[in-house]
Amino acid sequence: MAAPPRPALQREQRRAADIIRLLSLYRPLLDASVVDFFAEGLWAQLPPRWQAALATAPPPALARLLLGGRGGAGAAWPLSLLAFAAAARALAFPRGRSGGAPRPPCQSLRLHPLLRRHVKPKKQHEIRRLGKLLQRLSQATGCDRVVDVGAGQGHLSRFLAFGLGLSVTAVEGDARLAAMAERFDCELLQELAKRGVPGNEGPPRRCQKPPRHPPPPLTPRGPCHVPGHLDPGAPWGEFLLPPDPPGPGPAARNPLGGTGGQRMLVTGLHACGDLSPALLRHFARSPAVAAVASVACCYMKLSTPPQPPGCPPGYPLSAAVTALPGHALSYRAREAACHALEEFVGRLGTGSASLRVHCYRAALESLIRAADPAQRRPRVQTVRKAHALSFPQYARLGLPRVGLDPAAVPLDSAAVGAMLEQQHKVVAFLSLVLLLAPLVETLILLDRLLYLREQGFHCALIPLFDPLFSPRNLVLVAARTPLGAVLAGLDGDEDSGEDSGEDGGEDGDSGEDGDSGEDKDAAGAEPPGERQSPPAPGAGCEPQ
Repeated sequence: MAAPPRPALQREQRRAADIIRLLSLYRPLLDASVVDFFAEGLWAQLPPRWQAALATAPPPALARLLLGGRGGAGAAWPLSLLAFAAAARALAFPRGRSGGAPRPPCQSLRLHPLLRRHVKPKKQHEIRRLGKLLQRLSQATGCDRVVDVGAGQGHLSRFLAFGLGLSVTAVEGDARLAAMAERFDCELLQELAKRGVPGNEGPPRRCQKPPRHPPPPLTPRGPCHVPGHLDPGAPWGEFLLPPDPPGPGPAARNPLGGTGGQRMLVTGLHACGDLSPALLRHFARSPAVAAVASVACCYMKLSTPPQPPGCPPGYPLSAAVTALPGHALSYRAREAACHALEEFVGRLGTGSASLRVHCYRAALESLIRAADPAQRRPRVQTVRKAHALSFPQYARLGLPRVGLDPAAVPLDSAAVGAMLEQQHKVVAFLSLVLLLAPLVETLILLDRLLYLREQGFHCALIPLFDPLFSPRNLVLVAARTPLGAVLAGLDGDEDSGEDSGEDGGEDGDSGEDGDSGEDKDAAGAEPPGERQSPPAPGAGCEPQ
């Protein structure tokens, strides 16, 4: 196997080293939690000239700082702050279109109506884009067999099988989700039988404008669903573990093990935590896997050194990053990398009232610690439409969730009022933290890219989804053969003009697809830094 050109590998190694140096310079900022803003005096830790400039900067000026535009009135930034922002932007991987107010995703008319059932518009966008990439990989490698790992409710698997005619095995560790996926398959097959399989014709919906690019008819061959967990530390042939909860029948045969010489493609859409690096390790070890396409999620669930013998960490993977001093990433840093910078920039640009929730949570944390010093960053469940409430109303809902009586906590004191008057400082501080978030994601993904390059594989990182509503939009593609034919013209598959503003109706029913676990900074969601400890390894993050 021919190794990639040395200059490319060296360039990526230098980029990783530069990112680590920059993160090391601003480690206190990266490891800080905005929840502690008042309780730990985070504003005072910023350089005095930064404080003076940020204290008077309106939210739109902060948005321009994050994006690199002109500061405008009231934003005469210190050179050191400009250099910090410019370096962070320059070292992060490009993420495609950014800026502006987030637009809500609409129904994807390039997906067959039967494949839009139970699927939120955001997921429709993702499965269509990733599915088309996998179709290109299939054509380039001569493999029509795909293993979808962490398949959830099977939305991607259904598109690959019914929509693109690929042979698909869907692996999911939650037996309940696997059963739901099979139920959705049966519903689709029954509907195909009613409509007549050859053209999948159905009566047109009244007043519906026909799409410019109608989707092709569906095939009657669905995916095969295999409930089972994947063990990151196990040998390739023993990769599959019993599902949770265990099923009543015998253990399923591992679709990633002995394949009778058949080659396959492996994919994971928002494969959580250690699952993404595990897929890359097994791709590297198994000649049966011709290519892999991985979209990561939930970086805070990655395992890091030290690990028990025989259990390699999820980060770092590559020899290059492992050898760099200061490469370690705290849980807080990895959690920050999961936030939606583009969505946050959109709220800054419009001065959205939802920004006040970050100040509310920081003020609440100060009151919690005053009432019970043993509590630090307790998990306060999301208060719906918190930004539309007064702070006392918000606190009366939040305090009982951490075992405190609101009647015993002063909610209208002068101290609380002084904290609430500093909302603009809280938002400015959070903006600096989120400016570093794409750098952390870049370092994690660059580590995976270097791991593959070090072994001579052909690989690329592609911003495949629209980051405005799909924040984890970078897909890592790796193959044993050159990827030129796969990547050439990929931008031609863009979704511009494909989405309509029609309501969901029967075709776009989204009621059974869980909310995304990746978009931590959605309006009204819990502020960054809520969690004290990582979730259980291997826990699911987002039904597919």
